[in-house]
Amino acid sequence: MTTTAPTTTAPRSGRRFEAARQVADAVLFEGYVLYPYRASAAKNRMRWQFGVLVPPAWAPAQGEHSLQRTEVLMEPRGAATLSLELRFLHAQRRTVQQALEDGSFTDTDALHLPDRVLVPWDEGTEERVELRVAVPELTQKEIVLPFTRPAREDTEAVLDDRGRTVGRLVRRTQEVEGVVRLHAEELDGPYRVLKLTAVVENTSPWTPAEPAAAREEALPRSLVAAHLLLGLTPGSFLSMTDPPEWARSAVAACANLHTWPVLAGEDGRADVVLSSPIILEDHPAIAPESAGAMYDATEIDEILALRTAALTDEEKREARGTDPRAAAVVDLADSLPPEVLERLHGAVRSLRGATGESLPAAPSPDALFTPDTPWWDPAGAGAEEPGPGRVTVDGTAVGPGSRVRLRPGLRRTDAQDLFLQGRAARVEAVLHDVDGGVHLAVTVEGDPGADIRREQGRFLYFQPDEVTPLEEP
Repeated sequence: MTTTAPTTTAPRSGRRFEAARQVADAVLFEGYVLYPYRASAAKNRMRWQFGVLVPPAWAPAQGEHSLQRTEVLMEPRGAATLSLELRFLHAQRRTVQQALEDGSFTDTDALHLPDRVLVPWDEGTEERVELRVAVPELTQKEIVLPFTRPAREDTEAVLDDRGRTVGRLVRRTQEVEGVVRLHAEELDGPYRVLKLTAVVENTSPWTPAEPAAAREEALPRSLVAAHLLLGLTPGSFLSMTDPPEWARSAVAACANLHTWPVLAGEDGRADVVLSSPIILEDHPAIAPESAGAMYDATEIDEILALRTAALTDEEKREARGTDPRAAAVVDLADSLPPEVLERLHGAVRSLRGATGESLPAAPSPDALFTPDTPWWDPAGAGAEEPGPGRVTVDGTAVGPGSRVRLRPGLRRTDAQDLFLQGRAARVEAVLHDVDGGVHLAVTVEGDPGADIRREQGRFLYFQPDEVTPLEEP
């Protein structure tokens, strides 16, 4: 049986999600704008990388997804209530117009102001869909909560330092539709455990004029960086990465698609789950040394802050005009006092947290192994011939331009590589390291960012025994 929940959302969950929301914000805005924080930078041409749920009519042809599914185990107590909060970004297209003498406006690629340079850009507005439901109701029927975010157009006047209108910003947002589906079933076992299934789906009816429509056309109608916060009162969730022994088989049977649930909130509690398109560990937290959001968690805050502070004045003007969040990063980097920068070196916590003891004293220099020569001395190394441009895999010569099927090896891969299992890729280079190892630099076929990866030299790397040669089409 299926029932449709009211379209109005419940009151915000307040303190329940407060401790988890800081991490959820980092997920929501991860990669939103990258150093050097300018729209013209190559790194910012391919945006919205995580948790993008595109319209279903566009998804199959482009290899992207229109839904994500979370399955997690929970132990409700008494008359328990489940609180849900879906969060995502709704992309809005910003165009820049210059004022003409007759009072009209015309589109422009850049509007120069004393403190910033305004350029066209896609902004992201945060959206939330909230729901509270009694757990017994979830076991009796599927709860369906449809939602719509309407299309709109807004304008903002741009004034110069004397208060004159020199242009305007026009922001256009396309309609996006979606649905949240919730259901729970009780599992057999020694304890009362329910498997909760939460599906988030983009149901926008938009159909591209051409099957191969550009990603930029689908993004304004997509749920960007979509993720869930789930809270249970009273009761607790089971860890999906470290469950109790009696629940391991039930956890293994859960099917999570394009998202991964972890325990969130305060350490030691298990009543909140963050289901994120970025794989996290239980109880993730923002480092206390972090001075503010920099939207690039794959980089080091200290390096980002120093590099941002070192941008030229013209580069900072463009960054400030790209997006208010980019402007905040520039202002943050320019205002960090030395003592805060020193804190960004970080701290060692894991060993003390695991053992409860102080770190051992450093060994004396005499106790260290110090060979007569370094393991590799670039200055002293002789001129070596470059390694061969091709390598033999399963009897086939593989080199730049070859097509291969990716088969990541479990013994040395990570979860991100596993997502590429079975995907076709093209070899960009055959690389040899100083230890004699061979690595294949590849780009994945169908990746809309492949050209940018080639331009930046940021490839994916696999070893020869992790690929299977493919015939050319």
